[in-house]
This record gives sequence, C-alpha cells and structure tokens, in this order.
Amino acid sequence: MRNRWLIALSAVGIHISIGSVYAWSVLTRPIMQVLGWSLSETTWAFSIAILFLGFSAGFLGKYVEKYGPKRSGLVSMAFFGAGMFGTALALYLGSLPLLYLFYGAVGGIGLGVGYITPVSTLVKYFPEHRGFATGLAIMGFGFAALIAGPVMQRLTEEFGLVENFLILGTVYMVLIGASSLYLKPPAKAAAARMMAGQGNAAQAPQAALRRADVLALGVTASEAMKTWQFRALWWVFFVNITCGIGLLAVASPMAQEVVGMDAAQAASMVGIIGLLNGGGRILWSSFSDVIGRGYTYMAFFLIEIAAFALLAGTTDAFLFQALVLSIISCYGGGFSCMPAYLSDLFGTRELSAIHGRVLTAWGCAGVVGPMLVSLFREYTQGYTTILLFFAGLFVVNFAIATFLKLHGRRDAAGAAVTA
Repeated sequence: MRNRWLIALSAVGIHISIGSVYAWSVLTRPIMQVLGWSLSETTWAFSIAILFLGFSAGFLGKYVEKYGPKRSGLVSMAFFGAGMFGTALALYLGSLPLLYLFYGAVGGIGLGVGYITPVSTLVKYFPEHRGFATGLAIMGFGFAALIAGPVMQRLTEEFGLVENFLILGTVYMVLIGASSLYLKPPAKAAAARMMAGQGNAAQAPQAALRRADVLALGVTASEAMKTWQFRALWWVFFVNITCGIGLLAVASPMAQEVVGMDAAQAASMVGIIGLLNGGGRILWSSFSDVIGRGYTYMAFFLIEIAAFALLAGTTDAFLFQALVLSIISCYGGGFSCMPAYLSDLFGTRELSAIHGRVLTAWGCAGVVGPMLVSLFREYTQGYTTILLFFAGLFVVNFAIATFLKLHGRRDAAGAAVTA
C-alpha cells in the first residue's frame, strides 16, 4: 500500500515531463533559423508526436493493464528519453526524417504510454473523487508548457538546440523513472477501506467491499468498444480536441490579425492560455465530482457554442481574450474529466485500455484541427467561417452529451441503466 498523495505526485511527475510537448512552438523559430526548414516542415514534428500519442495509447493500453504502472512508466521513460536524444541527433545532422522519426514517432509512443500509465492507478486510490484524481494527474500535462517553455528558451539561448534536448532528455528520464518506480495499485481490501473511510480492512463494511468489487470489475476494453456509449464519447472528445487544438495553433496570429494585439501582448495571452489549460483540468474535474460528468460535458459544450459564435464576430481585445480563455478552460477540462467519465460508465477493470482507445481521438484531432483552420484561413482569408463551423459542431456535441446523460449510464457488468 502506497501513500496516495505520493502516488498523485508521481502521476504529476510523469505528466509534467511528457507534457513538455506542448512547448514545441518555443523551438519552432530557432529550428527554422538554424536549419532553414519551413514552418510546415517544422510543425509536422508536433503533429506526428500527437498522432503517435493517440494511437500508441489506444493500441498499448491493454499492455499497461497487463504489466502494471511501474513497468509501463519505465517503458514510457525509455521511449520518451530516446525520442529526446534522437531529436538532438536529428538536429545535429540537420535531418528532417530523423526529426520525424525520433521526436514524432519514438517520442510519441513514450507520450502515449506515459499519458495513460498513472490514471487507472490514481483512480483506485481516490474511488470517491475520481474526477479530482484524474484532474490531478492530467493537470500536470496542461501546466508543463508553462515550465518547459521558458526553460527550453533559456537552454537554447545559453547552450544551443542540440544541448537543450540532451539536458532535458536526461532530466525527464530521471523524473519519469523515479515517478514510475513508486506507482503501485492498491490491494482490493485497501481500496475498500478507502471507499468506506475506515481504519482497517476488517472494519470495512460489506457494502463498501461490494462497491470496490464492482468498481474493480467493470467491463473489458473490447466490450466497452462495442457500446454506443463508447462511440459517443469518442466523437465528443474528438470534436472538443479538434476545435481546441485548432484554436491553440492560431491563437497568437489570430490575436494580432483580428483584434490588433502586438506580438508581446499575444505572447502574454499564450502564457495565460497555458495556465488556464492546466488549471481548468483540475477545477473542472473536481467540479464534475459534485454535479456529475454528464452535466459537466453539457456545460462544456454550451459554453463553447456561445464562445466560438461570439469569437467569430468580436474585434474587442478584452472580449477576445475572455472567449479564448473560456474555450481553453473547457478544452483542458475535457481531457481531465474523460477518465472519470469512462470509469463511471465502464468501471476500472481495464480503465487504462479503455482510456487509451478513446485517446485515438486525440491523435486524429491533432492532425485534423490545425489542418482545418489552415484550409479555412487560406480559402476564406479570415477566421469567421471556421469559428462558426466549430460552434455548429458543438451544437451536435451538446445533443450527444445530453443523450448520454439521460440514457448512457452503465453498471460494471455492462448492462445499460438510466443515469
């Protein structure tokens, strides 16, 4: 039995390391200047990393369940570290294919395995506050760019691009490795004790033991994937990420073009976006423990319908920033509430595997979102059409989320019941 707060700290340690991928844009301009690559060539490394994150989480989730969080975390450490060191080699040699291979593919696999590794374990240590638990871990991923961005910029200025990846690769491997070695699922009796709030297993009431059994059983990943609930959650997750990551990709230039911010003001807004992305994850996931995951996702989509529609017509700098930050808060909250929603519907028996399958939506959205924004921007010479299109997608999402709330609840045995 581990201390659950140290388990939470270990989860944050893994996520705050791999979440540095969100600081990639800090290195885009230096890489372009040093190696002469175009913007699209350089940013494809990030898109490939997100693509491999999603699909490695989807296909390797069952192995995370099979071999446990410690081994899975060490696998993440090996792949992510190899990706960082390989990226240093790619930049030293000036090889774009090697950059895609190491930062995109190899590092992306480390991202995917590391992302799902601590979630299932942490949920079992906080059975009555699953939203808060998953928010704790995934918050680290959102906050990572706030730390990694300035550090990367300073290391690159002081030592160079290659040395930046060598130094950070070493630091991240130590942090992920140490965090992984502490991860261990609780014994069933201990889980029942935490659920019952009692001092020892012998005192745990039978009702709590039965609830722990139900939570631990649930359904398998293959059974979950056959349900309409899983497909509905995959779709709303895909739309939320597509629109959010599409906005993230153009937040700075859009702020300068639409509301006349200068580069420094836009950069400041991007920093606040990182704060809201991380903070929204823990706040929304904790709030979902109070009102339920169904109502939380309905709230996300109502806010995003209004925000994207208003964003399409505003030229006021203050309103622009308020709307963007509202959207990013819901974007981050969508990530942190998803594992808890999945455990509500399907139990924790194979939560890492089920969560991994849902994360394939992230891999697809990481490519689709920025591509859609670029295409609409090119053909319409503005952002109004794509923002209204996103608002329309969230109308559909709200309808699906409402249906899920009313009819989507499942018990651990897999039988559909009314929420």
